[in-house]
Amino acid sequence: MKKTIIIVVLAGMFVWAIYDLALSSDNKDTADNSDFTTAEENENSGDNSGADSYGLQIGKKAPDFELQTLQGEKVSLTDYRGQRVLVNFWASWCAPCRAEMPDMQKFYENKDIEILAVNLTTAENSESDVVDFVDEYGLTFPIPMDKNSNVANTYQIKPIPTSYMIDSEGRIQYKQLGPMNYEQMVQEFEKMK
Repeated sequence: MKKTIIIVVLAGMFVWAIYDLALSSDNKDTADNSDFTTAEENENSGDNSGADSYGLQIGKKAPDFELQTLQGEKVSLTDYRGQRVLVNFWASWCAPCRAEMPDMQKFYENKDIEILAVNLTTAENSESDVVDFVDEYGLTFPIPMDKNSNVANTYQIKPIPTSYMIDSEGRIQYKQLGPMNYEQMVQEFEKMK
């Protein structure tokens, strides 16, 4: 009987947490979405007044950043101007991050896309955890290390993984909170120029 009560209480708490998260996410999305239009809507309306402004909304230019990779090379987002880029924020202990990494590697190998998998280094136990993760999954794309959380703060990263699909002109075309699978990556990639 005690086990049943505990299970019911835990299930109730879990359902409430999901409901609360969804409700707060809906409120945030409503607030975030109220002040922008998509890149396609801007193009169709001929409104280019904010086309070159930077921000985190669809159609805005993605904020630039410069970080050192796990291999010690400096990379910045503007280095990839003219190419389509997937910027992904992750940590080695994150189960959904682990779930999407094989698909992300496959995506990188099969499509003309650049991937910057920004590691949230302040959330890691040690840098060796990141090295082990990269080796375990055979990742070959750059792993910029966000050692001071500056980029995570700029991009307002709350859940991880979070991904931004950025077109060849540096504009955000898609944002995903949570993991993506290969099919989603390809679908959003094909919409970009």
